[in-house]
Amino acid sequence: MLQMHSSSSFSLKYHPLQKAGSIKTLESPVTHIHGVLNRSQEKKYAIKCSQSNSFYNLTNKIASSRNCKPFNSHRAPVTLQDGYASKSEDDDNSNSFLNVFLKKFHALYRFMRAYACAGVIIATTSNSLLPVQTLADLTPAYFTGLLEALVPAVLMHIYVVAINQLSDVEVDKVNKPYLPLASGEISIGTGIAVTLASALMSLAYAFMIRSPPFIWAVIAWIFVGTAYSVQLPLLRWKGNSFLAAFCMVSLNGLLTQFPVYVHIQKYVLGRPLEIFTRPLMFATAFISCFCVVIAFIKDLHDVDGDKKFGIKTLSVMLGKERVFRLSVSMLSIAYGAAVVVGASSPLLANKLITIIGHCILASIFWLRVRAVDLSDNASILSFYMFIWKLYYAEYLLIPFVR
Repeated sequence: MLQMHSSSSFSLKYHPLQKAGSIKTLESPVTHIHGVLNRSQEKKYAIKCSQSNSFYNLTNKIASSRNCKPFNSHRAPVTLQDGYASKSEDDDNSNSFLNVFLKKFHALYRFMRAYACAGVIIATTSNSLLPVQTLADLTPAYFTGLLEALVPAVLMHIYVVAINQLSDVEVDKVNKPYLPLASGEISIGTGIAVTLASALMSLAYAFMIRSPPFIWAVIAWIFVGTAYSVQLPLLRWKGNSFLAAFCMVSLNGLLTQFPVYVHIQKYVLGRPLEIFTRPLMFATAFISCFCVVIAFIKDLHDVDGDKKFGIKTLSVMLGKERVFRLSVSMLSIAYGAAVVVGASSPLLANKLITIIGHCILASIFWLRVRAVDLSDNASILSFYMFIWKLYYAEYLLIPFVR
């Protein structure tokens, strides 16, 4: 009898003079749990003896996972005393909690499209540079004003993507089943909480910094973002290609550029408000065209689900090929216009940067267009994400248009 614990033991039917090579039976432990004898897990295993006169060799084989796998695979955590779990059980619980937490955090990260927040930060920073005339304008007050602009911009980005996913749960189960709400990784209640919190926090922050352009911008963001997604009378504008394009231009163009420009120009730098400046006009025109292209290409991937739910987008009405060619033509014209505007700049450095930069982006765009397979949704989705990269890359060139 080998004693392992005060409340459990096992018996070994083995004779010290057992011959080598013979087969003997090992019975699993009889366990006492809080005074109750448990034989429900009692099993018998056959063990081959390798020595005819070594009891200790056999017990060592029983303890080794390499030589006695059946016994090792059925062992259970040992209770040290009542009310206390073993150290390995505590480690398992902590690892399980950490894994669940990380899984939920990753789902929330995808729900808020946090990866796109980097693009929002780039766009807001670029727009805040439009009123800057010299390096002397880059004062601590300017950077404070930039931080004030970044907070509502990021929060409203979260609101727009959150309410869109909440309104499209059933559609996304067909078009994008990998999204957190469509897959069930995030509950509807959590999605509603994130949506309301982002809207209320952005509005409260705009009033806190006392910036009229951002107060009105946040109100407009909430209205347009809601009208784009929510299924209510006269709303759900995403079902109409032209209204959807208007929403994209408003959310990613006008409501991103003008509030930031006015906030920095008037309330940070303290200068008279000038709207019709060369940098602002170019940024507004180019980004508006880009947003229309994004709105058209976005629907190419969702044709199947849109047809099923009666959403008449331009891609459903005209077909994928026509909408794709239209989008490519529009963006090509925009790049050509950007090169012309850059060539007319009186500053040599700005002229070179804008011409070379837009030629490089246009060349990459045309090469990528040739690789698109419209019969493959994965290829269309990859191209759509590539267009977003070009969109944010453009914000790196816009401040050089003078």
